[in-house]
Formats: sequence, structure tokens, C-alpha cells
Amino acid sequence: MAVKIDKKIIGYRVVRDAANEVKPENIAPLPVKMNENIERPDFLLGTTYKIKPPVAEHAMYITINDILLNEDTDHESRQPYEVFINSKSMEHFQWVIALTRVISAVFRKGGDVTFLVEELRSVYDPNGGYFKKGGVFMPSLVAEIGAVIEKHLKAIGLIESDEMSEMTRRILAEKRADFEARAETKNAQAEVSDYPANATLCGKCHTKAVIVMDGCNTCLCCGDSKCG
Repeated sequence: MAVKIDKKIIGYRVVRDAANEVKPENIAPLPVKMNENIERPDFLLGTTYKIKPPVAEHAMYITINDILLNEDTDHESRQPYEVFINSKSMEHFQWVIALTRVISAVFRKGGDVTFLVEELRSVYDPNGGYFKKGGVFMPSLVAEIGAVIEKHLKAIGLIESDEMSEMTRRILAEKRADFEARAETKNAQAEVSDYPANATLCGKCHTKAVIVMDGCNTCLCCGDSKCG
């Protein structure tokens, strides 16, 4: 029904149906997202990783502490909050402290922090990289720290793990066994590698595990193949 307004409108208000009105107590609170205004709690979940790069005299211990957001709700999540790196060696002390403070600041800022992995792993040492145990190539010490952070982010679910299927693992094991059986000579494996001595470096997983099988370059570590 139309109503004619003869007077000048000087204000208005919305009239709601009391039966359908949404009460504040019935509105679910929005989930808390990581941001720099969140105060550090007294208790954090921590994980420590040990690395022993050949470019350092002593082992390094990388500790990443996580904060639990929206605990006991459907939106519960574990987010990295801070990182510490300790070692007996003082050679890299200054830049290690600076790196941990910057990374921790990025963690507390919130948002997508997975970009840190790619940035750190793309740092190259001008003196050349090194092979860690297992034959995995690391272009620098910073890159290995990035690899540790990547491992941690996968563990807490921020990065999807790209592990090989059981079928792929079995096929690779069969190919490796066949290759070793047909080899004319079996040279002792290098101390840092679990793969054939004449294997070459894989461009995908940076492991010295690429061999020629059936006329095709195949990585025995990650399964990458030039033949698809």
C-alpha cells in the first residue's frame, strides 16, 4: 500500500520484524587470523631441527615456534610465530640473528608466509653450494635453512606435501634394481649419496640421482622423467 508523504523527511530508521531479528548473541564470532597485533602467549608449540652443513664447523639447531589460533573450534589452525637458530660457531652470528628476526617478523605479520621458502632456497653462495647427506644439493646455507622451514610448513599443513605414491616408489625401486644389475661395474657409492656413482643432478629435487633408463633420463629420488 502506497503512502503519500506530505512533510519533509528529516530522518529515518529501519523497522525490523522482532520475530526474525538476529540477536548479537546468536552471531558466531569471526575466526582470528594471524596478525602483528596478536600478543605472544606464555606457551608456544616448538620444533627443533638439526643441520650439519659442511660449510660450518658446528651443527646448527633451528627452532620454529607455532601459535595455536581459534583453539577448540572448527577454525583451529597452527601458525608459525617465531624462529631461532643456535650454534657453537660464531662465524655466521650476525647475519643469522638478522635473518631470524626478519623471518619472525614475517611470520607475525600473517597472510601467506610460504613465499619465504622460495626466496630462501633461491639464495646462492658465490663460493658454490654443497651436497648434504642423501645427495641433495644445497646452493647455500641460507637455502638449507629455507629447506628446513619448508619441511616445517609441510608438517603443520601450510604447504601440501608432494610425496610419491606407493606405485611410483615401487616402479622406481624396480628400475634402480634393474639398472644396478645390468651395470658392468659397481663402484663404491659416494659417502653423501644413496644413488649410483654416475648419477647426475636432478633439476627438480636437486638430488644427484638421475640415470638413463630405457633411453630416458629418470630421477630415482623424485621420479621426474624427461619422457613424462
